Amino acid sequence: MTLNPLDDRVVVRPLEAEETTAGGIVLPDSAQEKPQRGKVVAVGPGRLMESGDRCAVSVVEGDEVLFGKYGGTDIEVDGEEVKILREGDILAKVVG
Repeated sequence: MTLNPLDDRVVVRPLEAEETTAGGIVLPDSAQEKPQRGKVVAVGPGRLMESGDRCAVSVVEGDEVLFGKYGGTDIEVDGEEVKILREGDILAKVVG
């Protein structure tokens, strides 16, 4: 199934949570934090302005982004967990 987000919404595939700490301690599933980093897999056409024009979304497919821990809506598509966010819920693009 493919998703075509509406307006300024973005579909993000969260990256896996860290399984070990910097010191090498393995974390059980219950202690792992929700991922706050992901890869953009689909982007909507942009928010519709009062003038009838679309305001372009500042991320594109393939960008890696940071988002709030509890932002957006989690859904499952073809057995894969994805998150649908508004552009305003994205905190930053990861560069480099």
